[in-house]
Amino acid sequence: MGEDRQPQRDRASPPSAGPEAADLLDEPFTAATVTELRHLLAAHVASSGLTGDPADDFVLAVHELVTNAVRHGGGIGRLHLSRCDGVLRCTVTDYGAGQDDVPVDLPDADVPGGRGLWLAHHLTGTLALRRRPDGLAATVSAHLPAAPPDAGTGVGATRRG
Repeated sequence: MGEDRQPQRDRASPPSAGPEAADLLDEPFTAATVTELRHLLAAHVASSGLTGDPADDFVLAVHELVTNAVRHGGGIGRLHLSRCDGVLRCTVTDYGAGQDDVPVDLPDADVPGGRGLWLAHHLTGTLALRRRPDGLAATVSAHLPAAPPDAGTGVGATRRG
């Protein structure tokens, strides 16, 4: 995620992926790249047709998942953004041992931290957690408007690392 590197078309996309199915972004991240990743994600979300408060909520929800991966999941992770059948889906995967019982409920007001997963769920209405042998995968999704305003002229898919 270099500063002057422009997003590129994902040459690794399967040829069968039609206009309704697309991998939009696939990025590894560390604590040092969280802010840049958020800006890149926001550009891809906007180009997918999600705008206004729903887009802001989606980006913030994903940012919370990325922050959790950095803090609790080994310091590194991977973000995968895709669009399929009118749904924008983002999975954040970490590589930490984590804990077996991942708290999603809102903690008491006097408890510091612990609100990231709750916030991601609250902002999107969706949160799926899947424990994997090498970490945790957290997925949120949002329904896209019927016709994106810039269909076909978006940022394009990006895959690095």
